[in-house]
Amino acid sequence: MSKSDYVMDAYGTHGGSPDRIPKAESRGDQDEIDLAAFGKKSQLKRKFGFISMVGLTCTLMATWEGLFSVFALGFTNGGPAGLVYSFIICWIGTLGLFSSLAEMASAVPLAGGQYSMVSEYAPPGASNFLSYITGWLTCLGWQAATASGALLGGTQIQGLITLNNPSYEPQRWQGTLLFYAVILMSLLFNTYLVRYLPKIEGLVLIIHIAGFFGVLIPLVYMAPHGSASDVFTRFVNGGGWSSQGLSFFVGLVSGVYSFLGADSACHMAEEIQDASTVVPKTMVATTILNGVLGFAALIAILFCAGDIEAAEKSPTGYPFMEIFLQATHSPGGATAMSCVILALVYLATIGLIATASRMTWAFARDNGLPGSYWLAKVEPRSALPLYSIGVTVAISLLLALINIGSSTAFNAIISLSVASVLASYMIPITLMLRKRFLKEPTRFGPWRMGRWGALANVVGLVYAIIGFFFSFWPGDSKVTPESMNWACLVFGFAVLFSSFWYLIRARQYYHGPINELES
Repeated sequence: MSKSDYVMDAYGTHGGSPDRIPKAESRGDQDEIDLAAFGKKSQLKRKFGFISMVGLTCTLMATWEGLFSVFALGFTNGGPAGLVYSFIICWIGTLGLFSSLAEMASAVPLAGGQYSMVSEYAPPGASNFLSYITGWLTCLGWQAATASGALLGGTQIQGLITLNNPSYEPQRWQGTLLFYAVILMSLLFNTYLVRYLPKIEGLVLIIHIAGFFGVLIPLVYMAPHGSASDVFTRFVNGGGWSSQGLSFFVGLVSGVYSFLGADSACHMAEEIQDASTVVPKTMVATTILNGVLGFAALIAILFCAGDIEAAEKSPTGYPFMEIFLQATHSPGGATAMSCVILALVYLATIGLIATASRMTWAFARDNGLPGSYWLAKVEPRSALPLYSIGVTVAISLLLALINIGSSTAFNAIISLSVASVLASYMIPITLMLRKRFLKEPTRFGPWRMGRWGALANVVGLVYAIIGFFFSFWPGDSKVTPESMNWACLVFGFAVLFSSFWYLIRARQYYHGPINELES
């Protein structure tokens, strides 16, 4: 059977089943067949396996590490009990969400991820427009997430300086320079040292798990413990909302934030061996593993928080550093524990650049972005999309300059990440649910959920809608320009601009995924 026959059979036009992709004798052959089914040529080196991808996605999702950084929002809105129960809701919702995406990723193992799924599952008349909007949202979300990760690393370094030198007064320009250092060091591993990246990510998985125990054991052993009733029954409405229930949902966002990012595996799909099987397994395994570690970390934080008011007012800017200090009674001990989290934030930034650049490259390959001709180029010796990597880094460096003038403006831009990524999840899941409801012929890969698919789609979609809606809410009912959540404005502008641009210009050259085999 020729390659063109495989393509036709994958779509069921030679009498084959439309929801089955032909099996090959080896994993490499199957990966080539999967790409050919969508008219794509293999351009990147497949150097990642299951363990290395779980390492990348686990540290990029950074659930237990992220909870230490963002639990203050959930504590203010929801309190200890709110954090516990919202985490459980987010974990279940995320399992439904990423199981749904995993099933589609098994059938559409392309670096475009969500926009490629939308192109496959959308009705023909809406396919181009919906995939274009999804592509833009995914690109913007991952670019904003990359800047957010680097800022977290830079400001945590400033926090550690403050922890050890109370007379130090952090300046935004210093945080921006540290941001640059984090980004440029991460760039090194995405270019010159990229050949070692799969092995490094396998090691990172060990660090991710060992670091968890390295932080929690001294925290639980040395810190004073609160009561179980305080942890599991005490709710707080610190934002002054009209009801405790509303406050709970505003605080839910801290859990949502801690579970984003497993779709990174989708965007690395064309560098993964046996992608149609490994990508979905990676997404589900990451959600389960990080959920276990995250829940244990959350319970430990809540039992060992100590003086939470002092932690929230910590001059370091990070409550967890004050909690570590209260537990160890030693700046050195608190610094050592904080450095574990800082190291994992840095390692996550490496994965963020890799993911954002591959998404940019994939969308440019289908003429979805300005400058697509250059952004879609792959350097032949390294098999890397160097232009897309360079643009991803340049965007982060330029965004960081905004932070010097106004941290509010910078935070408004990077807040786009949560809403954009959630929206990019919602669109393909909705389309898959539509196909199931109408019982239309549907492409499936080797990893599928069978009769449980519709339930997972509904759970994931409802969770994503709730998280998306409350991601626009500020943390306090009494809003000031500084405390306002500007994500709604930035997200609205992004959607309106991309829709307007599609109508007046992009629809003339963007026609969904391009068949490279024909050209």
